[in-house]
This record gives sequence, C-alpha cells and structure tokens, in this order.
Amino acid sequence: MRLIFWTGLWVFLLDQISKYYVVHWLGLINEADGRIEVWPPFLEFRMAWNRGVNFGLFADFDMRWVLVAVALIISAAVLYWLRKPRGSKWVYISAGFLIGGALGNVIDRIFYGAVADFLNMSCCGIDNPYAFNIADITIFMGAIGLAFLADDGKIKKKA
Repeated sequence: MRLIFWTGLWVFLLDQISKYYVVHWLGLINEADGRIEVWPPFLEFRMAWNRGVNFGLFADFDMRWVLVAVALIISAAVLYWLRKPRGSKWVYISAGFLIGGALGNVIDRIFYGAVADFLNMSCCGIDNPYAFNIADITIFMGAIGLAFLADDGKIKKKA
C-alpha cells in the first residue's frame, strides 16, 4: 500500500503543478485563442475545460459531482481490491497512477467545475481537436497496468 500512496502522491503533484504552470503561470487561460505552440506541429498547449467524461461526452449535463463521486468510488474500490497481494510491484504502481490521476481530476472538478485539459498532439496534417492532461495519461496507464499485470489473487498450484 505504501507504493500506491507514494506513486499516487507524485502523480497527483506532477499533474497539479503542470496544470498550474501551463494554465496560470504561462497564462494559457488568458490567451485569446487559448493556444501556445510548444513543438509545432506535434505539440501545443490548447486550453479546454472538460465538464464531461472522456472527450467531453455528456458535457451538456451538470455531471460535476457525479464524476467526483465516481472517481472517489473507483479509487476506493481499487484500494480495497489491492488489500490482498495481486502481483508484482508494477500492479501497485499502476494503482498509484490510476488513483493519483483520478484525484488530480477530482481537484479540478471541485475547484474549477471542470477538468483543465491542455495537451494537444497533432501530426501529419491531421488537426486533433481534443486535449488531455497528465492525469488522463496516468489514469489510462494505471487502468491498462491493472488489467494486464494483476492476477486474480488465488494461489497457483504447481503441477
């Protein structure tokens, strides 16, 4: 559990620091078009307030507190599920990624009413309309890690 805590803490801090740096310190929130070119045409900071689920789904509905509750329930469920050994240290690191990212987005929803997304990657003449943040990346990595690295917790008998 200690590995989950420390991984989650560092992910949470990295997410919140990056959001503060880009949105407030670099002033992305004040840019007229909400864009700052970082590495054209591959990476730009593009301000997007995500009030919905992934890719802004259900953004027209006020889902703020529902999504906060869902993130907290999933985080608690992962912690409860990992109370028994479920595999290598990578399982616990994955859980820390998922929980730290989820809590980073929860803080955004509580304080801003939406998640601050700013990373936009495009390539080869394709203009990607979507933005994401570090929390989104770590939630994805954590979910994949838990899905593919965790075992069912049962003791395996050798033949």
